[in-house]
Amino acid sequence: MIDANQQKIIANFKINRDSYKLGNIKYIEFFLTKIDPENVEHLLEIFEQKWDELLDEHELEDTTDISRFYRLITTFKPALSSIVKPGQTFDSICDVAVESFNGVLNRIRRQINDIKFRNKPKGAILPGSNKSLTLSYFCTVCKQILNVDPKKQDEILNSEDKVELPKHCDKEMEIKIIRNPPKPKEEQIVKEIKIYPAELLMGHLDSSEAHAEYLKVMSVGIDIGSSTSHLIFSQLTLKREMSFFNLSNRFVTVNREIKYEGNIIFTPLIDRTTIDIEAIVDFCKEEYKKAGFTPEMVDTGAVVVTGETAKKHNAAEIVRRLSSESGKFVSATAGPNFESVLGAMGSGIVALSKQNQKTILNVDIGGGTSNLAISSKGTVLSTACINVGGRLLGIDKNFKIWRIDGPTEFVMKYLNMHYTLGDIIPEVDVIRISREYAKILLEVMSGRAQSPLAKDLLMTEDLDFSIPIDEISFSGGVAEMIYGNNAEHFDDIGSYLAAEIKNLITEKGITLIEPENKIRATVIGAGAFSLSISGSTCYYDLNIQLPMENIPIIPINTTLEDVRLNFSKMRNEVTSALRNFDFQEGEDVVAFYFKNPMIRSDISLFAKAIESALPNSIENSKIILIILGSDGGKILGLTLKKETSIKSNLFCLDELDLKAGDWIDIGRPLKESNAFPITIKSLVFNKEKKPNGE
Repeated sequence: MIDANQQKIIANFKINRDSYKLGNIKYIEFFLTKIDPENVEHLLEIFEQKWDELLDEHELEDTTDISRFYRLITTFKPALSSIVKPGQTFDSICDVAVESFNGVLNRIRRQINDIKFRNKPKGAILPGSNKSLTLSYFCTVCKQILNVDPKKQDEILNSEDKVELPKHCDKEMEIKIIRNPPKPKEEQIVKEIKIYPAELLMGHLDSSEAHAEYLKVMSVGIDIGSSTSHLIFSQLTLKREMSFFNLSNRFVTVNREIKYEGNIIFTPLIDRTTIDIEAIVDFCKEEYKKAGFTPEMVDTGAVVVTGETAKKHNAAEIVRRLSSESGKFVSATAGPNFESVLGAMGSGIVALSKQNQKTILNVDIGGGTSNLAISSKGTVLSTACINVGGRLLGIDKNFKIWRIDGPTEFVMKYLNMHYTLGDIIPEVDVIRISREYAKILLEVMSGRAQSPLAKDLLMTEDLDFSIPIDEISFSGGVAEMIYGNNAEHFDDIGSYLAAEIKNLITEKGITLIEPENKIRATVIGAGAFSLSISGSTCYYDLNIQLPMENIPIIPINTTLEDVRLNFSKMRNEVTSALRNFDFQEGEDVVAFYFKNPMIRSDISLFAKAIESALPNSIENSKIILIILGSDGGKILGLTLKKETSIKSNLFCLDELDLKAGDWIDIGRPLKESNAFPITIKSLVFNKEKKPNGE
């Protein structure tokens, strides 16, 4: 806590921010001449403009020169990212900037905490202004020192002529100059003022000292939706730092760059319950050719079947076919909660919530479902999904019904309508159906599902509204029409649904924000955000065949302290957890997940407890997959092999954030990094409710 004295000192400290800003711009110009000499001036202009914008945002709150200099440092990286993508070059520029900024900060630290500097008088020293000296009368007879009246002292100091002095002992006194002992000043007893280092302010460690490693991987996202299908290619830059400040060995995605956005087609169906697999495969092959990629060039990615398409009887077949033919590690995924996360991330809302430090509800409205996700300060806190979408009722331009999906049967029954395929439906009834869908959606956007219809159409648990929502956004195909970007008729009720949602939003006085990506949000999320990376200190039996697919996560809530107190605790917990998920020890391949870190000095005890809990898996030579939430996978694997009867089929991963209900796919190690690509997902196919009574 800064006290009043410190605040005064900080307020009086002067530093010319603009000169140091100019110096760093020169550094950037030097780098740009090496990496992009033809566009140096243009890139510098973009950088300066972005830097100025970021500084101006905080102009009113930065009231001292030190706070303004701090802001110069904290905004450097965001400004730099406007012209240089995160990666090795980006980090090298930041390394130089940190060194430059620290040179200034070190000088500030020395000066602001130096008492002599702190108390150095400002401006010219006037006669009589030096309070460390005092004029006194001195009697040469009795040797007394007498005080001089202040007015007389000013007269003596400022007069050009000789001033007559008073007498003492009948003799004129002399002037004696006395140096006063230093008084304890307010500034002298001020405790040291902390000046933060540039690496902390910028959030950047020296990349060479931290032994940073970089990987680039190509990712594909394929979205087979209720209305449309499309794909996207993204290049991911992964970075691993190993330093005193960062004890993790995990690769972190630092940049995602979209390389190709494919065409959007209507999802081809053979009939109401069957996807046209060959048409989808042919479309993807053509898109690969247009993008200039082959499956061998693709390192990772995800095929996502969303909305009503996940309910088609051959949905699982299409994702398995596409995932096996699309690249080295492309996972087949489906599931409403997973889609909600991808939609929020791909729309840009998760990143925006981090940037603005707000809580945002994003609703991704597609053809068959609306996927809701609450993001707060860069983290997805809660997800939900409801059967509300633009293609749940198909009508041509003459209002002839060509498609009725299950959720619309619910709504029609609720509204006492009795239409079937081939009927002509009046526009007024199309509007009634669309408005009912909009009301249901707004209901679950505002709180728990209360109406019978909302409860029937909700595919997941309700959203968790324990944290107040600051803003609301929409993505997905219907969102294009909500924001007025596309009002075409696509032989469905999408435009009507968008209009009714807009009407209700206006009625309720809800203010919307518009996300960066709308119709492509889920496919961007699948291509750029579906990948997780394990730590690079894992233990892996080379005889295990990769990739491993659809491995269920079984959390084990046993700590090392539990094992110390009761050795059988591990076995009891494993048995109970497997029973809860309907799995059999020694028969099913699962991943046992330990979230809490272990103490390495007692890892032998932990390893032997694991051995005691898995007798059937050991006897049947089943793959034993252990995943840790923190570092330590390699040492646990080596200990298990050395000190227990588990000698093969052992796989220990670390540094993954998982929970009950997750499923994972595990790919081959990323090049020479010893880190494994992981897709954390859910798998839900062919789940379709029928109206009550059917």
